[in-house]
Amino acid sequence: MHYDPIKRTLGEFFNQTPALRKVFYKLLDLLLLRAWHVHRELKKWRKTAPEKAHILDAGAGFGQYTYYMSRWSEKSCILAIDVKDEQVADCNNFFHAIGKENVLFKVDDLVTFCKPDAFDLILCVDVMEHIEEDVQVLTNYYNSLKKGGMVLISTPSDQGGSDVHDDDASSFIEEHVRDGYGMQEIKQKLKTAGFNKVKCHYQYGAPGKISWKLSMKWPMKMLSFSKAFLLILPFYYLIFYPIAYVLNFMDSHSAHDTGTGLIVLAWKQ
Repeated sequence: MHYDPIKRTLGEFFNQTPALRKVFYKLLDLLLLRAWHVHRELKKWRKTAPEKAHILDAGAGFGQYTYYMSRWSEKSCILAIDVKDEQVADCNNFFHAIGKENVLFKVDDLVTFCKPDAFDLILCVDVMEHIEEDVQVLTNYYNSLKKGGMVLISTPSDQGGSDVHDDDASSFIEEHVRDGYGMQEIKQKLKTAGFNKVKCHYQYGAPGKISWKLSMKWPMKMLSFSKAFLLILPFYYLIFYPIAYVLNFMDSHSAHDTGTGLIVLAWKQ
């Protein structure tokens, strides 16, 4: 399945007004299980974060995580970068419209982007699986962090994270350059990049796998078949989202022996 055309369709619909875009962000926070896991880790980091934190949203996409972090404090500065010109322009327009002067979106390539000793936090969600030169990017993250800074990565695991072990042999997200990371593999690559302190745990365990199918995979398949399913989706979620909500809560508040996603934390000491 080609995911980008569906993302463009949704983006065009919710980008009509700032209010609609905020609704879109809220829906993503509720529906995407990875957002539940990422928010939990961000809340932990925030407890000891500098008052005037400098944050990099690396591969910001629609900007939903930048929006989430921008509401913490007007004293923090967030640089969000992405390779897609249109998304960067849309995000800059939105954040300017809502008066977030401490946020800037920029077109850049993570393979070459490096800003030495600049950031207290680097957030990287659903990005590393798209990049062939992953060790170079991780090295750039290390060099761009201040001493004591942290990188938070959410990425598919090698336990079927790109859906390669479900239904058929092809990836659900065809833009991935790898099917997922092994836990030891990504730890070793982070250490190669310079990180000595690394923690990693699974997300999308048994509850999350079911939730993902209910809240994301099946709706995306419907939308790929016809945009007319946008009219049906509210009724679909009215039935199935309460189940997905409980499953998301269970997954994000439990430890998993395996899972199709990884949450990775690494610090520059």
